[in-house]
Amino acid sequence: MSIELLQLLLLIIIANGSPIIMRALLKTRFNTAIDFNHKLPDGQPVFGESKTWRGLIAACFFTTIAAVLLGYNAETGLWVAIYAILGDLISSFIKRRLHRPVSSMAMLLDQVPESLFPALMLAETFMLDLSAVMELVLIFIITELMLSHVLYKWGIRKQPY
Repeated sequence: MSIELLQLLLLIIIANGSPIIMRALLKTRFNTAIDFNHKLPDGQPVFGESKTWRGLIAACFFTTIAAVLLGYNAETGLWVAIYAILGDLISSFIKRRLHRPVSSMAMLLDQVPESLFPALMLAETFMLDLSAVMELVLIFIITELMLSHVLYKWGIRKQPY
């Protein structure tokens, strides 16, 4: 496993974890939904109330700072966050179309897009081939599930997954 793979994995974890940490710290402050609570003709929200501008800004900010600290430029960190968030939003959009409740778990749908998108889009930057991208996604799935239980036990995450 290369150092670049580990660095990208860390940045993806930061991009996905920052919104959760900020929700725990700020509670309901600045929690405007990205979709502004708009519902589509199916009666479901576009993304749901748990996808907030606060989370998006936190992910972009902290991932960018972490990338710079790891020796990458700020733009790289920002792109990691954007692709991870895009994957997360697509997952939420699909779950709402399936009438799954906000914050419900959909194994793999919750983990794969938010790790696969940044890994594929930034594979060249992090010197990853396709097998390394797949390895990163697998490691992210396992790490995300383990971290979710820890964050739940610490009272930071609402659900233990």
